Formats: sequence, C-alpha cells, structure tokens
Amino acid sequence: MARTIQPDCRQCRREGCKLFLKGERCTSKKCAMERRPVIPGQHGNSKRRVAFSEYGTQLREKQKVKRMYGVLEKQFRKYYEEASKKAGVTGENMLSLIERRLDNVVYRMGIATSRKNARQIVNHGHITVNGRRVNIPSYRVKAGDVIAIKENKQENVAFKPLRGSKVVMPKWVEFDTNSFVGKVVALPVREDIDADIKEQLIVELYSR
Repeated sequence: MARTIQPDCRQCRREGCKLFLKGERCTSKKCAMERRPVIPGQHGNSKRRVAFSEYGTQLREKQKVKRMYGVLEKQFRKYYEEASKKAGVTGENMLSLIERRLDNVVYRMGIATSRKNARQIVNHGHITVNGRRVNIPSYRVKAGDVIAIKENKQENVAFKPLRGSKVVMPKWVEFDTNSFVGKVVALPVREDIDADIKEQLIVELYSR
C-alpha cells in the first residue's frame, strides 16, 4: 500500500483532530482545524453529527494514529503483533514501539518541525546513531543510543535556527542544541505520549 497523498490538512479534518503534520502551521491560526474543522467532502457542510458504528470508531482511531506517525498498514500491524507477544498492556506496548522509530525520535528531540519533516531528514542521511549514519526512518532506537546531526550537515540552513534554541521534549530523550547531540535516556512509557490516542480501540479492532 502506498503512503497517502492526501494534503496534510485534509487528513487532520478527516480525523477530526490535529495530527501535527505541518509543524508550526498546526499551532497557528492558519491551521485548517482552526479555520474549517469539518469533514472534507460533501458531508462536511452537514450539521448532522456523523455517527460511527463500533467498527467504524475503531477504524478511525487506527487511521488517525497511522497518519499521525506516517506508518503504513503493514508496518502498523507488525507493531501490534509484536506488542501482543510482549508482557504488559498490548496497546501501550504498541505505542512504545512506534515512538521508538528514529523519525519520531528526531521529531521529539526538536530537530524537525514535524514527523514528516523528520522522515525526510533521516532519509537524506543527516542523522547518526552511535556515530553511524542511519537513513531508515523506521529504525528502532534503544535506551542509551546517542542521536546526532551528522557533523558535515550541521551548518545546513535547515538546522541553523535550532542552534542554541530551547526545545520542549519528553523526559525519555534529551538533545543539546549547541552540540547537536542527543540521547535516548529511557524507553518511552504511556505517560510520555501526550497525543489523544485511544489505543484500546485499535487493539479491539485487530483482535476481531
């Protein structure tokens, strides 16, 4: 299955919430969810509330999370299957695995303005893990991994505004905006994921 080519803002409107796919635009008044928070298409102008079946509600939650992280269906199911084999709560295990994707870590550290932007940065070979260049967005980090912007890329115009800036990030990662070096301090747990996600709905969907 190919990655969706729908405009980012249209995806947010379809899911009825901000997916933060366009960086700073998502927190400004230009955000589509601020200007036109209705479902795209002919049903978007209807004043009637769209009621989903149980299956529809579960499906929409899965689609929302897939779009939020930029993960394809095959990859997403693999995360679920792996999570279901681990000890603990399946939904929380699944989110922890997805959070450990390198593109998400780059985003969480503030190196990129969105996960989509982070995926491009990783694809272009700008990131190193423990001193080695890694250009696979789905690469899974481990606690203790050192994440850095490649030395010969640090003067890239895209990273100049980052130098010396203050970045708000979750407690399981750290990043020095002066040296452009960060670290995965610990593995993410459910409390570290601030997005409005009802992971149990996704587990119920895959458990059918």
